[in-house]
Amino acid sequence: MGFFPDPLYEPKYQVVGDEVAVFDTGKGVIRVKLDGKGAPRHVANLCELAQAGFYDGLRFHRYVPGFVIQGGCPNTRDMSEADVADGKSGPYGRPGTGGPGYRIRQEYTTNPNNSHVDGALAMARSQNPDSAGSQFYFCLGPQHGLDSGYTVFGTTIEGMDVIAALRAGDIINSVRIEHA
Repeated sequence: MGFFPDPLYEPKYQVVGDEVAVFDTGKGVIRVKLDGKGAPRHVANLCELAQAGFYDGLRFHRYVPGFVIQGGCPNTRDMSEADVADGKSGPYGRPGTGGPGYRIRQEYTTNPNNSHVDGALAMARSQNPDSAGSQFYFCLGPQHGLDSGYTVFGTTIEGMDVIAALRAGDIINSVRIEHA
């Protein structure tokens, strides 16, 4: 399986079941209904990170037209929009390589709602299935080829136009959780 220095983590947040994540970005607001029943570990993890302010001031670091827009890498903190968009290393390392210092177990094999529809919110990971941490992505169109390997834990209910407008380098002002 390889060497993974970050330990597996079990979030302590108790999922209520009707949480909504509100992503305030430089392009507008995205509201996502979180799937606490299908992916409770991923929802709890996002809620903990959001409540701790982890995502505040980070930038989206990966944009692949017609595929995904990805964010949540702490290495983008204190980086300029242009440097992130150009993939330059920042004070904490290269965008797309950072995390929270732990990893969580996958839930794509147990989530009955694990469907990468347009606007789905899912967790990025490395080759190890149990390597998700803080990096997430929004699907730019259906991406069902990812269903068997990446955990979907939310569906966009508002802000599809914002998702479509996001690019690498755009800021995440904050992520807050409603109904927590």
